[in-house]
Amino acid sequence: MNFIKKTFLTTLTVMFSFILFAQEEESAPEPTFGVSGSIDTYYRSNEFTPGTSFANLNGFAMGMANIIMSYEGEKSGFVADLVFGPRGADAVFASPQLAPDGDGFYRSSNMVNQLYAYYNVSDSFTLTMGNFNTFLGYEVISPVANFNYTTSYMFSYGPFSHSGIKADIAAGENTSIMLGIFNQTDDTEFQKTKHLGFDNDMKYMFGAQLGIFGQYINYLGGGTFGVSQIDFTGGFNLGDSFFLGINATSYSDDDNVEFSGVALYPQYTFSDTFALGARFEAFSEDGLGAIGDISGDGDNTSFTITGSYTSGNFIFKPEIRIDSASDKFYTDADGATDSLSAFLVAAIYSF
Repeated sequence: MNFIKKTFLTTLTVMFSFILFAQEEESAPEPTFGVSGSIDTYYRSNEFTPGTSFANLNGFAMGMANIIMSYEGEKSGFVADLVFGPRGADAVFASPQLAPDGDGFYRSSNMVNQLYAYYNVSDSFTLTMGNFNTFLGYEVISPVANFNYTTSYMFSYGPFSHSGIKADIAAGENTSIMLGIFNQTDDTEFQKTKHLGFDNDMKYMFGAQLGIFGQYINYLGGGTFGVSQIDFTGGFNLGDSFFLGINATSYSDDDNVEFSGVALYPQYTFSDTFALGARFEAFSEDGLGAIGDISGDGDNTSFTITGSYTSGNFIFKPEIRIDSASDKFYTDADGATDSLSAFLVAAIYSF
């Protein structure tokens, strides 16, 4: 009887252990490889444009093709984000490479928008190293993630990307912290030095972000030019269908370049397929040359209203944008002017 009892208990223990092992195996995430991306193209009615990035070509024009390859393992992974076309070329504009003969530099034909690897030290601590898009600002490079198709002055003259290392820390259920050390802004391929033929050794920059309940306070500082930029990015749901995004930034450096701005992004969702959104931006600069002469200052206010119709992976965006400057800083068919307007229609497909 004892033999039968022991055999039964042993069998039960083995079966229970097997079930636990099977559950552990089943619950462990399988490594995944993914490919995603988008294409965008547009029509612009006015060949005369403000000094913001992207969507500035005349008539029917290309945006970019974006292909993102990613691998996600249990503890680590990578992202390789490639861009092709005018928008993509502008996104990686400051990526100098060594000339083939090793003598001098030229503008890169680099198509890498992001290229980084990450390691999850724990559930709340992730280290990322490589080239990644900036943490500052409300808008991004990809037209899929922006509601408005054209971009703001704050986005256009802030950093696009950083190369370096950063730590992302989940400090609580609704609190996050990011700390990072980066190359000079937008020097994505390497850090410039005198030894490589540049005028000066570039200094590293420091970045930090504090996120609380979906609101983010960002800081970028240091570097060769003594940059100090403070940025707030956030937004609030003011109902089931109404969202208000907010971005404010202030920049200064040792070359006496300064700019600041604030933008509101109200968006109303009418149905699963149609939404309407706007951007109200006020932007001031001194010594930047974004609006006025590089030796002086300038102010600009812009109003952009965008419709967004979605059908599956296809997004259709008609848009009207009006810019008004503090002086006749712009140019149109009649000469100097203090205002510009344009109608755009963008077609975007994501996969």
